Amino acid sequence: MNETKYFEYNRKLWDERVESHKNSKFYNVKDFKAGKTSLNATELSEIGDINGKSILHLQCHFGMDTISFSRMGAKATGVDFSDDAIDLGRELTKDLKTDTCFISANIYDLKEQLDSRFDIVFTSYGTVGWLPDLTRWAEIVSHFLKDGGMFYMIDFHPVIWMYDNKSWDIKYSYFNSGAIREEVHGSYADRYHQNVAIEYGWNHSISEIINALINNGLQIKFLNEFPFSSYNVFQDMVQGKRGQWHFKSQGNNLPLMYSIKAVKR
Repeated sequence: MNETKYFEYNRKLWDERVESHKNSKFYNVKDFKAGKTSLNATELSEIGDINGKSILHLQCHFGMDTISFSRMGAKATGVDFSDDAIDLGRELTKDLKTDTCFISANIYDLKEQLDSRFDIVFTSYGTVGWLPDLTRWAEIVSHFLKDGGMFYMIDFHPVIWMYDNKSWDIKYSYFNSGAIREEVHGSYADRYHQNVAIEYGWNHSISEIINALINNGLQIKFLNEFPFSSYNVFQDMVQGKRGQWHFKSQGNNLPLMYSIKAVKR
């Protein structure tokens, strides 16, 4: 199957998820509309003050983080390939009267729709695993950054994607060995949704991610790894005293998230 077909399957999947995600406890749109940020303590502390900055949010889903950046004083633009998600993002920013821009596009094609440079490019939680080619991804990041601009990402650690979460057997390669086809029931935000769908993803090692950024002109400022998750999105998870999640059967023995900060040279 070629890349276009993979994206067609995944785009349909994400279009179908929008309504259930909008109404889920996971996203808690009601509290968000009342003023609660959708961003977590880890990324907020590592990104720092963004007031007055321009920020491009890649693979934004329906843009709650993007709008949260606008509330923090940034000029924020969110991009996602799901038309339904972008429509909801535009609806939310209209309701909340924030100055947030949304663009419906596959990020590989973003140059055709956007001619701007940004102080910050941001992406988070379950993003690069939907992309087959990180060299092209990192080139897009670099292209839209101003000289001296900051790239920041936080995501689930690629080690986690190796395992069968039920048996804890290693099921997939740590390295990018091609598209992974999975049959999924519901989603991380709505586990009891009855829809069964096919999705395609790619595992990317930390070295692949780092080298893609370096090879496209970015200087790595830090790489942090964390033994916890900000979200309860896997099976067998328990919550610690600080509100962070880890695997009950694995304790703090596995890296669950990582973050990267880089600057365009």
